[in-house]
Amino acid sequence: MNARSSSALRKPAPQRKPNAAKSVAKTRSPKLPEWNLADLYSGIDAPEITRDLEKMDAECVAFETDYKGKLAERTPGGGGGQWLAEAVRRYEAIDDLAGRLGSYAGLVHAGDSVDPAISKFYGDVSERLNNASVHLLFFGLELNRIDDEVIGRAMQTPELGHYRPWIEDLRKDKPYQLEDRVEQLFHEKSQSGYSAWNRLFDQTISGLRFKLAGKELAIEPTLNLLQDRAPAKRKAAGQALAKTFKANERTFALITNTLAKDKEISDRWRGFQDVADSRHLANRVEREVVDALVSSVRAAYPRLSHRYYRLKAGWFKKKKLAHWDRNAPLPFAATGSIAWPDAKNMVLTAYRGFSPEMASIAERFFTDRWIDAPVRPGKAPGAFSHPTTPSAHPYVLMNYQGKPRDVMTLAHELGHGVHQVLAAKNGALMAPTPLTLAETASVFGEMLTFKRLLAQTTSARQRQALLAGKVEDMINTVVRQIAFYTFERAIHTERRNGELTAERIGEIWLSVQGESLGPAIDIRPGYENFWMYIPHFIHSPFYVYAYAFGDCLVNSLYAVYENAQTGFAERYLAMLAAGGTKHYSELLKPFGLDARDPKFWDGGLSVIAGMIDELEGMG
Repeated sequence: MNARSSSALRKPAPQRKPNAAKSVAKTRSPKLPEWNLADLYSGIDAPEITRDLEKMDAECVAFETDYKGKLAERTPGGGGGQWLAEAVRRYEAIDDLAGRLGSYAGLVHAGDSVDPAISKFYGDVSERLNNASVHLLFFGLELNRIDDEVIGRAMQTPELGHYRPWIEDLRKDKPYQLEDRVEQLFHEKSQSGYSAWNRLFDQTISGLRFKLAGKELAIEPTLNLLQDRAPAKRKAAGQALAKTFKANERTFALITNTLAKDKEISDRWRGFQDVADSRHLANRVEREVVDALVSSVRAAYPRLSHRYYRLKAGWFKKKKLAHWDRNAPLPFAATGSIAWPDAKNMVLTAYRGFSPEMASIAERFFTDRWIDAPVRPGKAPGAFSHPTTPSAHPYVLMNYQGKPRDVMTLAHELGHGVHQVLAAKNGALMAPTPLTLAETASVFGEMLTFKRLLAQTTSARQRQALLAGKVEDMINTVVRQIAFYTFERAIHTERRNGELTAERIGEIWLSVQGESLGPAIDIRPGYENFWMYIPHFIHSPFYVYAYAFGDCLVNSLYAVYENAQTGFAERYLAMLAAGGTKHYSELLKPFGLDARDPKFWDGGLSVIAGMIDELEGMG
């Protein structure tokens, strides 16, 4: 997962947590790499952190003193463009410094969210960032109050013109801005509001334990057992998850209700009409485009997920698969674990075949220790690539367990990492990519790796297994994420009429899951609470459609690549390097793609359907 930040002071990376020396030393793995966060700071007690926090506080106060209440007055005059450009440069420098502090705190917390010292550090840094950024709130608000004609003339100054993409992007928020003191209240209260509930979710999820065969497991290894070869282990994992979720349903229901209400209050004050409009605005994507994507995917459920799971059930000689068998390894798939060096080689070889430059960037994540791969108690589940800040570099977190899907996850997160490295040259304000394209590089990296492996596979059975695995990944990326989006829409819409019980949330979950999975998946009791562990619902409401957007887009993009004569790799890397400086429609134009065309999504979905056609032909 990747995230785009538009605030001047970025808070610590959500849903993540890294290593304090004392907690890591006990569980250090000799085989898998752990990241070296010293490129940011040497430790949570490093004197440089105190120094930079004090510097940030001082610079925020000085910035407010020098510019608050003066933008509308100074900008129209002679040299106003240069004066404003200097203000934006100072603002960007503060953002970069805050990004370094916040990223370090978030990454440390991602490595170990249960260590009390780390949790305190994470909370303290988050609070300091929030308090300091109060002094910067005025800047975007005042900048947006300058008349369009005045700001247009000022941007003719080359120094300010450099920031045109950021300024024009910022001004899209103008209709939803509130009075300065209300904005300040919203901002300050976030620390004891949604940020606190986010943190409670992280700590609760990391602290859950699931009883299996006399052992207590954390959530990540328990979820991993749903992909175990032994049917009994998959069933036991599914039942253990259901039992622990049931015991904690009131807590998760309270978190979900509170955050949905918090968002409704914010949306109402700002004037957003639809529950997802604020996300669409942040993504710089039109509601109509997302609606067309969602409609296309939901209409395709029968020819995608329903058809595939019917095939899969047949491979297991069953009419239906229990929900805990949905991601079961195929009976004819190769056994054995994929060693980390082999996974590394697979991904880098695929990247190198496309672009040596892309492979060279990806290789730095290994050589320079920008990856944290082992499973550890208290470590954040899942995987992400966090961009940190342009003056540093990204870091990738994984929970590598040797599965084929783990190799694809590595390819996915390194795609994000390459994207973030290339976009960093745009600076702290314009490097972040809108979510409309945030998943493009990651999914494209997966596709490169998959195609490379498929081309090297000579066994008909293993080719079938690879193809089926890819289809499952695409269904999880497209169908499952649109089902998630549909679930979120229903929860946030119904929450406007009052609180939802855990039972009601479960009913909505079962409804959307039944629609998306189809009749070949037998949803057993206990699955009604599996909504509880999805972090995107908590940290990034409505983020999930970005995955489907990215996957369908990459299917079309890859078709262009396969038919291109020359120059595709150069155009592709240029698109990534643009970061947030261009609208997605402008970035896709060199490839002849238009996501606003209603037929665009059907083209991407037909790629998945075609793979299922091929699987059906294999028997």
